[in-house]
Amino acid sequence: MQNQMILTMFFLDEPLPELEVLAAPDWIINKPLLPDGEKQQRLSALHKPLADFTQQIVLNGKLPVSIAGDCCTTLGMLTGLQRAGRDPALIWFDAHGDFNTWETTPSGFLGGMPLAMMVGREEQTMPKAQALSPLAENRVILTDARDLDPGEKQLIEESDVIHLPDVKNLLNAMLPNGPLYIHIDMDIINPANAPAMNYLAAGGPSA
Repeated sequence: MQNQMILTMFFLDEPLPELEVLAAPDWIINKPLLPDGEKQQRLSALHKPLADFTQQIVLNGKLPVSIAGDCCTTLGMLTGLQRAGRDPALIWFDAHGDFNTWETTPSGFLGGMPLAMMVGREEQTMPKAQALSPLAENRVILTDARDLDPGEKQLIEESDVIHLPDVKNLLNAMLPNGPLYIHIDMDIINPANAPAMNYLAAGGPSA
């Protein structure tokens, strides 16, 4: 199956136009003008075209591959997959859990909440804006997540999310049936192998 790349040139709702140098001529560039207003409203306006692109790519028989500046764009990707008739399980590669809620987050950072949003926990402003159907927790595999906030860690332990702290455990894991949506946050890379990851891995901006 042929890949179709989508580049979203934002970190949350902040434009990152310098990312466009990454794009090949056949990439789709997601850079809508965002409305004034509250951050989640602006993010939903960013995720909507991403969902539209993803849906059309799947219906055209191609595989959507998203490159973006933050993990919240997964809400748009999953929406597009669902609209195209796909019901994927999710493998979430990340040094963080992204499973915070407003009650557990020490920072209030929305980028630390998208996985919790995707399974229908608490903050649903952005999922509802896309009419996103929550994923069943037992169809989500969180792998690595070595840097968890205390309340987030408890939520994951109490949930049905499958947490594999060692990525190598995936080799012997029983994967959910059906298509897979694979999300990779590059902070999963061991900082010994990629020193540029040191800041996040050492506790730089908390997710």
